[in-house]
Amino acid sequence: MKEPQRKGTVLIVDDDGAHRLMLRTLLRRWGYAAEEADDGETAVEAVRKKAFDLVLMDIRMLRMSGLEALERIKDHNPAVAVIVMTAYASVETAVEAVKKGAYDYLQKPLNFEELRLKMERAVEHVSLREENRALRETLDGRFDPGRLIGRSPVMIRLLEMVSQVAPSEATVLITGESGTGKELIAEAIHTNSPRRKGPFVRINCAAITESLLESELFGHEKGAFTGADRRKEGKFLQAQGGTIFLDEISETSLAMQAKLLRVLQERELTRVGGSETLHVDCRVIAATNRDLAGEIAAGRFREDLFYRLNVVTLAVPPLRARREDIPILAQHFLGHFADRNRKAVKGFTPQAMDLLLKHPWPGNVRELMNVVERAVVLSRSAYLDVGDIHLLTTAGPIPGGDDVAPLEEVEREAIVRTLKAVGGNKSEAARRLGITRRTLHLKLKRYGLMEGSP
Repeated sequence: MKEPQRKGTVLIVDDDGAHRLMLRTLLRRWGYAAEEADDGETAVEAVRKKAFDLVLMDIRMLRMSGLEALERIKDHNPAVAVIVMTAYASVETAVEAVKKGAYDYLQKPLNFEELRLKMERAVEHVSLREENRALRETLDGRFDPGRLIGRSPVMIRLLEMVSQVAPSEATVLITGESGTGKELIAEAIHTNSPRRKGPFVRINCAAITESLLESELFGHEKGAFTGADRRKEGKFLQAQGGTIFLDEISETSLAMQAKLLRVLQERELTRVGGSETLHVDCRVIAATNRDLAGEIAAGRFREDLFYRLNVVTLAVPPLRARREDIPILAQHFLGHFADRNRKAVKGFTPQAMDLLLKHPWPGNVRELMNVVERAVVLSRSAYLDVGDIHLLTTAGPIPGGDDVAPLEEVEREAIVRTLKAVGGNKSEAARRLGITRRTLHLKLKRYGLMEGSP
């Protein structure tokens, strides 16, 4: 009979020898490698000598209690998952174990199906960091993904595409909803390109008024308009030898699109108020959260500019399409904000992580980052629980069922709820939603939520 594939190595800690034997036999049948310890002190020593994927530990033991052993194990290796077992189950015991770092708890006599499910979830949770590290090592030498985090199939495919596109000079169009990390993708392309030593210049086309955008992009001569008391180099010239990132390019006017088309076609420009033709030597990466084919059909975007930008298209998936990445992203943000705010926060309770996994995330990764930052700043314990997670919308079913609301309805609801929460303050609402005030204005207009609306 073929040996089952190993899912991980588990340390079984229990002073009941018969119970340890039963668990070891069961775990091996499920595909785990299992080792034993007969008390908490022996378990601590075992963890110090060897890396385990999971510790399955009884609470009540003679020489050292499971709770004390849990603390010492976590002090040595905070990353190891620990599931505690107790025949003296109570809310207090479970809460105390989770606060001390336990991944979850089980009540004796054990429900084997519950044990199996919780073990699989715990081992998978711990393996997220390792899989992401392995992906980075696989790409090392030809591609450094930087701050891009993900182990989901769609993110792995995207990272592989970035690694192929980066060394070229091709113009790239990055598509995706707001908050998905399009700018990070652009940075990764630049960082891994032959132009990496040159500047990476970004401009949000939606955040600048039409009258100023031309000057920002192309520069202006002294006296070109009121207030132009000196010559200014625009973003394209600032990006010489490097990369320019045109974010939210779909928000530019048709007149501006015509001028951008000339730069892409002729690789030259003229400053506002000037007559000198200047050569442009920079790679162009553009991004949009809109369907440009639809914008072209509606007469709001030039088809010829689209084809100039669309040499290579990279579609960044929304967070709801890469739920496998939520735990590792959440833990990454938690570690970052805990260090930044000098907070001793180590992780999430299983219940809190389940809440994050079920949320629709209309604001995508940016919304997740903001939620985790707020939770870390306001936390009073080492592990964030459900009460620490403040979401803009009520968590609903995971997308894919018939009862799932369209994304636009979820987004509209999030905007309405946020505006009500901040008393109509649009700047604060935009900050909480993780978008610019200009983007919020456009969404208010799209959803009919301008002044006078709820």
